[in-house]
Amino acid sequence: MVFSEQQVIDWNDRVYIIISPEDKRKLEVWPEKPETFREVIHEYSVMLRPVINNVFKAMALSLNLEENCFLNQFGERGVMFARFNYYPRCPRPDLVLGLKPHADGSAITVVLPDREVEGLQFQRDGQWFSVPTIPNALLINVGDQVEIMSNGIFNSPMHRAVTNAERDRISLAVFCTSEEENEIGPADGLINEERQDCTRKSGIIPMTYFEYYQLGKRPIDAVKI
Repeated sequence: MVFSEQQVIDWNDRVYIIISPEDKRKLEVWPEKPETFREVIHEYSVMLRPVINNVFKAMALSLNLEENCFLNQFGERGVMFARFNYYPRCPRPDLVLGLKPHADGSAITVVLPDREVEGLQFQRDGQWFSVPTIPNALLINVGDQVEIMSNGIFNSPMHRAVTNAERDRISLAVFCTSEEENEIGPADGLINEERQDCTRKSGIIPMTYFEYYQLGKRPIDAVKI
């Protein structure tokens, strides 16, 4: 999405579509080829749902909370956006990024990485670390919405995609966000005298993501107290 003529364009091509709930799909803009595309994506979205549910439950239980507390905020009609990424080889990978540094505005993001070519990097203590390729493995990334739900215990990490001079790379990221009308906030069991509420309830994160992304800002900053 182009917000200004001054912004730096990422070195990638992408297809970005809603895959769940089914009644929100805009099939008229879905690719018609390959012919199995719609069938495969439907099956993938159905299979992802129990994975997502189990991740939410596991995070809640790890914090000694009722297992459905995060899942209830996400909602039965949480939205899943699929982004298919193609990063063509770049003759000067030192001059351009496939994706700018950013944190996801989702609750969680499920990434199916390239089988062979690395490119995704996460930031920790000011340094960038590459994610190794593990064929057929899913990478689960925490987004801003879960950082809010967990009152900052689970952090939404900064990450980016680098380019490669020799090889193309592809990946699929599915961004899982809460129901559009839901206002999310820290779980009650995570607010106490030692750890105060650090954010205000909000549904703003997904709506501001693209604008904040181009500005190099984190959407969660808009709801921090």
